[in-house]
Amino acid sequence: MSLDLSNYELLWPAPLFAAEGERILRVRGRAWEEQAQWLLTEAFAGTTAASDFEERPDHNDDPFASTAGWGRSHEGQRADWFTELVNRISELRHAAAPRPYWPQRHGSGLSSEGRTARDTRQDFARLIGDFARDGYLVEVFGEYCVDDHDDLPDASEVIERRLGVPGLWPLAPETWDEDTFYGLIEVFHDLVSRPRKRWFHPYSNCGWHHMEFHNGPARILYRWKVNRLLREAGIGYQVAADGEDLGRMVAVTDDARSNLVHRALDDSPPDISSGVRHAIALFRGREASADSKRSAIFNLARVLEERRALIKEHLKKDEGALFEIANRFDLRHRRADQRGDYDEAFLDWIFWWYLATVELTNRLIAPRKSL
Repeated sequence: MSLDLSNYELLWPAPLFAAEGERILRVRGRAWEEQAQWLLTEAFAGTTAASDFEERPDHNDDPFASTAGWGRSHEGQRADWFTELVNRISELRHAAAPRPYWPQRHGSGLSSEGRTARDTRQDFARLIGDFARDGYLVEVFGEYCVDDHDDLPDASEVIERRLGVPGLWPLAPETWDEDTFYGLIEVFHDLVSRPRKRWFHPYSNCGWHHMEFHNGPARILYRWKVNRLLREAGIGYQVAADGEDLGRMVAVTDDARSNLVHRALDDSPPDISSGVRHAIALFRGREASADSKRSAIFNLARVLEERRALIKEHLKKDEGALFEIANRFDLRHRRADQRGDYDEAFLDWIFWWYLATVELTNRLIAPRKSL
């Protein structure tokens, strides 16, 4: 069997779909089919993928067909179809905005360049509405049921306890200032939780009910969707995917520096991990000031001081230049003879230099620990 993937468009990041798909293929019994159907409904644009899965027989016509793959015990064309889809997920394209229609092509329609901050906030409110529809807020907000709806928490109070602002639910994006908007982005990152199961309650057309919540996949999906929205709006912040400031708004950097941050966070051993995390959080916070950047550099300089012997071993006489910057300029000791008349861009330069040096020393140390 070879799937025609041309009609499928992903609404999720491919690694997240693959991880959830592999997990489903390890589920025992017939419950895996319901979970697979729900995943396909969520992760793909339209109903094509879910319908194709449903139309597959749940048995193999070939009695000798292999059932190998992911250690599963499922048999049938439906399982084979789903397994191939998971295996080939990297080949799928993501759903994108349609190509410009006649009015946009001829200058008489609203282009993306004409979007305003208000439009972006409306888009975010719609995004939260989609998460709420799919059950991602049920764990914290509860879920209406005709048989039991008297003890639901007050969603507005749930948000107020975290953000300190009353009356924010239902969402009214036209009333938000910038701080409220960014605060809500951070709050909902912490609230979302993906239901891996659902069941339909037909009585009085009550609808779908959700269960078995997991916040890890939900937060990955949330960051991916919100950061794409912020990027398309030209906003210079994103929701952090790692570090001490996980789930908080941080300044956007280029890909190379973002990769450096990920490596420094992932590879730093326990003895320096907290210092590196704190330094990165201080530096890239949305309200980072010159003082917070100095503090970030101080934290990295302290890490490098602890590794000075290693640096001297590899840099020979040049290691002194690395510390002279921090000692002679108004960064650490704040002495009267230190220089302070430099542009704030200098702080950015020294931070990235020191962080790259931390990452370098991590790589120098790693082979020694493996011996």
